[in-house]
Amino acid sequence: MAKHYQMQLMAGWQTCNYNFPVTRYQGSKQKIIDWIWRNIHSLRFETFLDAFSGTACIGFHAKKNQKEVACNDILKFNYQVALAIIENSSVILNDQDIEFVLTEDGSINYPTFIQDTFKDIYYTDDENAFLDMIITNINQLEDKYKKAIAFAALGQACLVKRPFNLFHRKNLYVRFADVPRSFGNKATWDKPFQYYFRKFSKEFNDAVFSNGRHNKALNFDVFDIPDGYDMVYIDTPYVSPQGVGVDYLHFYHFLEGIVDYKNWPDKIDYSYKHRPFKSEKNVWVDKNEIEKAFDRLFKKFQDSILVVSYRSPGIPEKETLQNLLEQYKHEVKLETRKYKYVLSKETEEKNGEILLIAK
Repeated sequence: MAKHYQMQLMAGWQTCNYNFPVTRYQGSKQKIIDWIWRNIHSLRFETFLDAFSGTACIGFHAKKNQKEVACNDILKFNYQVALAIIENSSVILNDQDIEFVLTEDGSINYPTFIQDTFKDIYYTDDENAFLDMIITNINQLEDKYKKAIAFAALGQACLVKRPFNLFHRKNLYVRFADVPRSFGNKATWDKPFQYYFRKFSKEFNDAVFSNGRHNKALNFDVFDIPDGYDMVYIDTPYVSPQGVGVDYLHFYHFLEGIVDYKNWPDKIDYSYKHRPFKSEKNVWVDKNEIEKAFDRLFKKFQDSILVVSYRSPGIPEKETLQNLLEQYKHEVKLETRKYKYVLSKETEEKNGEILLIAK
């Protein structure tokens, strides 16, 4: 391990030029990843767990820097993204695969679930029919990495055609209303799914590489992940000072349905117009439970270097997190920087990104 670590430092801490795909996902740390990495790259670690991986941008950066990476997320769509660009080291979606996925097969009696369930909610009738078709075709791909790239590309296509890139309300009408706009791009929304699928398939293909390590994608509740990693990076959902948590399942339930198509009907709460998933208990968006959850998580991974990304102000406060870490680690360092998230109503002066490094 020591020899590998010395070779890595001699080579420099950014070792390859594969590009991370463009993503549209709330809370992504892609824009501040260089700042995060500058604060941790000199620490001695070879195995790296991104415990709440989301877009997998942090894990991807660690993979580029020759670490052995595990990306975990409880959401199945995020797991597919990590399969595509973290665990996958060589498989791409070739031109024949792309055309197969995009072409309707006359011998298949395609389901109409999205057409029947989401009419006039997120996409047009023709777009809904296309989604039923392409999901069916993707599920015929035998290679799990090809399938993961296809789902990752389709997910980004779905997001780019949505106002606010979210599925939090029934608002298809926004795409067609003849009104002045302060957000979004009608020309972008109206481009066909086929265009975006090809575009994003290329971006995910271009992110596939091997760093010579055994990298993994995981789909666990964070408390069920086996320990034993040199470093654990923790970036939980944000809970505002008012106690409102960012519920990613609520924002991105449609993407979850895409990758779990056969079980989708049983997971929907039909009492809401926008057809979200049924609510699930989540301690990470519960202002009354989140502090205890952090304590439990720090205890679980106390033998690892712990790196906690957190947005301030929020719940818990940074002092609380620091005190919790100090119960398990000898040294806790706190780094801060000003940063304004896209959908935040606060000014940059009131927003900050916190990085707690405990060893």
